Amino acid sequence: MRINPIVALLSLLSTGSLGARTFIHAKHLIDGRSTRMQENMTLIVDGTRIEAVEKGFVAPGTGDTLIDLKNSTIMPGFMDMHVHLSSEFSQKSYLERYTLNTADYALQAAVHAERTLKAGFTTVRDLGDTDNVTLALRRFIDAGQWPGPRIWAATKSIATTGGHADPTNGARRGMLPEPTPEMGVINGPDEARKAVRQRYKDGADLIKITATGGVLSAAKSGQNAQFTPDELNAIISTAKDYGMTVAAHAHGADGMKRAVLAGVDSIEHGTYMNDEIMQLMKSRGTFFVPTLEAGQWVTEKAKIQDFFPEIVRVKAIAIGPKIMDTFARALKAGVRIAFGTDTGVSEHGRNAEEFGLMVKAGYAPMEAIRSATWYAAQLLKAEDRLGSLEKGKLADIVAVDGDPLQNIALLTQVSFVMKDGKVMKHEPAAAGLSVR
Repeated sequence: MRINPIVALLSLLSTGSLGARTFIHAKHLIDGRSTRMQENMTLIVDGTRIEAVEKGFVAPGTGDTLIDLKNSTIMPGFMDMHVHLSSEFSQKSYLERYTLNTADYALQAAVHAERTLKAGFTTVRDLGDTDNVTLALRRFIDAGQWPGPRIWAATKSIATTGGHADPTNGARRGMLPEPTPEMGVINGPDEARKAVRQRYKDGADLIKITATGGVLSAAKSGQNAQFTPDELNAIISTAKDYGMTVAAHAHGADGMKRAVLAGVDSIEHGTYMNDEIMQLMKSRGTFFVPTLEAGQWVTEKAKIQDFFPEIVRVKAIAIGPKIMDTFARALKAGVRIAFGTDTGVSEHGRNAEEFGLMVKAGYAPMEAIRSATWYAAQLLKAEDRLGSLEKGKLADIVAVDGDPLQNIALLTQVSFVMKDGKVMKHEPAAAGLSVR
């Protein structure tokens, strides 16, 4: 039987198998799961997925694309577990919350998302935004209408009255409406449940709570406990009913311990974490997201005259410098660690500077990379599709020229980014791309 070539072509197009594959030749490959780097490897991408990881430089077939990264190290796309895409802190930030509109925050978020992706971060957890703008951004990115990372969105953080994420802190009474559970402020278990359910209704992926005071809020304490145990239990049990994880901002030990005992999935910052809490986190599998970059940033800015209001400057000086030591102790204690920066405090696009701080504090370079790949995927409960370069996984791939295990600073100079099988950035030095 004679086959009509037009019909055959249409069939190929409909199945997506025409010119189907991309072959990436790499000098080094870090797969995210193994602690061993592999040399002279080929990674084959078919559509949005990894088809195979092969030893040696496998020749592509007719119509396939070859990306030559023989001077580079390829790794899974990096994952930052603590960002705030809708904002970027500056000396004007305390005024801007009274002057910026939702559209301003949305446009800022789009710019920050593209910058984050180009830095090699193909997945992020956004742990607090304004007016749910990251939900709209997530839809645009997922639809291919804007370049940015895959987003797990918490929307507005949940706080208590006067707590770290109370949006009326620092405002004169009556200037702003009294915040509600929908706005992220709760008092009592019933309001706690209502806040979680509202975020589920809005389309959030997870819940973020401010279990203790914080540094940058216009409130006196940076570490006091801010939820009662029954409020925490209401939040976490309701979140689990809806299949949502819970991330807890926490600096002080008392609020941190309450959050761990109540069953949060991760502790963010963890500044005053003590040995007892570390052991609790180990026994319960609670992740620590250290945000060393944010600690360094607030420490540096506190030295600048009038950069912060005095109520904030005092907290920044006290809390900022302690995070590195806490991280080093948690590392020795064996607490599970996932990469996170709190970018949006510091500048978007500089997320990878966290790797250098982790290594400076005692983390092995390979483990620092795994914290932003395999361990982060475990925190997201997405290790079936993310976090490693393996057959069947989504084709999220980054590359740097040279060997990051010898020079961790190379991770701040990402030259290649692929997300879902699409090349989002390619700045080859001695590399190239060709179609065979």
